[in-house]
Amino acid sequence: MINLRKIKKSICAAALAIAMLPLSGCHGGDARDDFEMPDTFDESRQYEVVFWAKNDTNKTQVEIYQKCVEDFEALYPNIHVNLKLYTDYSAIYNDVITNISTDTTPNVCITYPDHIATYMTGAGEIVFLDDVINDPKYGLGGSELRFDGPAVSEIVPKYLEELELKGHLMGLPFMRSSEALYINKTYVEAMGYEVPDVPTWDWVWEVSEAALEKDEDGNFVVNGQDVMIPFIYKSTDNMLITMLRQTGAGYSDDRGNILIFNETTGSILKEIAEHGRTRAFSTFKISSYPGNFMNAGQCILAIDSTAGATWIGSDAPLSDIHESKMAEFETVVRPVPQYDPENIQMISQGPSVCIFNKDDPQEVLASWLFAQFLLTNEVQESYSETEGYVPVTLKAWNDPAYLEYIALGGTDNDVHYQVKIDCVNMIIQNIDNTFITPVFNGSASLRNAAGQMVENCVKTVRRGGIVDDAYLEGMYGDVEQMYRLGEQRISTGSKDLGPLPATAVLLLCCIGIAWLGMGIYVVKNCLMRYNSNRSK
Repeated sequence: MINLRKIKKSICAAALAIAMLPLSGCHGGDARDDFEMPDTFDESRQYEVVFWAKNDTNKTQVEIYQKCVEDFEALYPNIHVNLKLYTDYSAIYNDVITNISTDTTPNVCITYPDHIATYMTGAGEIVFLDDVINDPKYGLGGSELRFDGPAVSEIVPKYLEELELKGHLMGLPFMRSSEALYINKTYVEAMGYEVPDVPTWDWVWEVSEAALEKDEDGNFVVNGQDVMIPFIYKSTDNMLITMLRQTGAGYSDDRGNILIFNETTGSILKEIAEHGRTRAFSTFKISSYPGNFMNAGQCILAIDSTAGATWIGSDAPLSDIHESKMAEFETVVRPVPQYDPENIQMISQGPSVCIFNKDDPQEVLASWLFAQFLLTNEVQESYSETEGYVPVTLKAWNDPAYLEYIALGGTDNDVHYQVKIDCVNMIIQNIDNTFITPVFNGSASLRNAAGQMVENCVKTVRRGGIVDDAYLEGMYGDVEQMYRLGEQRISTGSKDLGPLPATAVLLLCCIGIAWLGMGIYVVKNCLMRYNSNRSK
């Protein structure tokens, strides 16, 4: 005889199990076990380590990566490193996100902390290095390494701390940079201004507006040309982030709460917009690369990464404009403009290294060995010398070869290009004045939103619009929706991605209703069969 109670229980259980499928699909599947360091490295096997890295269309950087791979493989013949180079960090980020879903991520990846925080939402994707770096055999400076890598104590502590998230070390720093204010000293002094040791925002805005003066022929007095964009900021996300930091205003916190839509943000955006209206200020996205305008004598104040130093200045070895367009001027480097020159605040940025977890611990160990090799003196110093990067290890900082490199600044316009060396010295001297933004799943979106707001305000006033309270209120809503900032959450324990979107809730409700209908249909048929059998 058919047991109706059992039928109902089975239907409910099946409906519940299927209804939970979207939840497991959206919020991560089965978690991969955390990586545990093997006792020994199995050298009888062959390993392939897939390494994704980024170069700034710089042939020298490509050659450094290639030599790094060759040198490492000579030490570990059973490990083959498959190098894939990108020219954009966002491309690496997008590819990693795509490959997480198919479990085809690379083994080692050059990326940014904001991006690593997002990679961590995939269950077991990132290898936490808390215990790994201290392993006596294969950790940093371990006894079984075949190369002279740095010990934990030989990594710049502040740079290592930048990779800590929720009590875990999510990667290793690879290179560090900051932003610099590149100044055409020749033109600034010709206008009657002196270059301060620490420029303020008031100084920058005043000089920028003064540079708009024209002669009777309609050319700009400062350069005698018909083109002048006095001040260009390449990274508008860093611009707003830095200004908020300097004023002590909210941006976000360590729990992932979005604090950027505040009164100070509005005041800053209005000020930026006003100088955008006069055309004293522009951005990379609106006008193009600031170094090109500066090298042509069409910009006198440019803020860019110190890693871009080799592109900026009359003698820049990597200038992108034709020699006939180059202007002659003296370039000086200063910290980014400050509200309080006695309390310098400048952002710390630059690529880091993360390792992706795999089912085979030996493969992960092979990846970890290669990641460490990126911190050896030769790799660190060679890469630093290509641009205005700073090595992340005290071991490299104190190496006689690197100290000689710094001391020879200005002796040529190639390896020892003065502007580049000045950038390196500025970062080292201001190591205690640098800051990073909180890292969490969604922090990359918040960063993009910050830059978008600056771009929107400048574009609006250039088109004759007004940036007032009403405009800002509307823009905040648009940006919040565009970058889904209202949905950003960060967990305090397990990977909590926040509440499901309304569409997902609706889908689950529809699934539940459908299964309820099917359940009623099945029960009805069972009852009909039961009654039919009884009548017989």
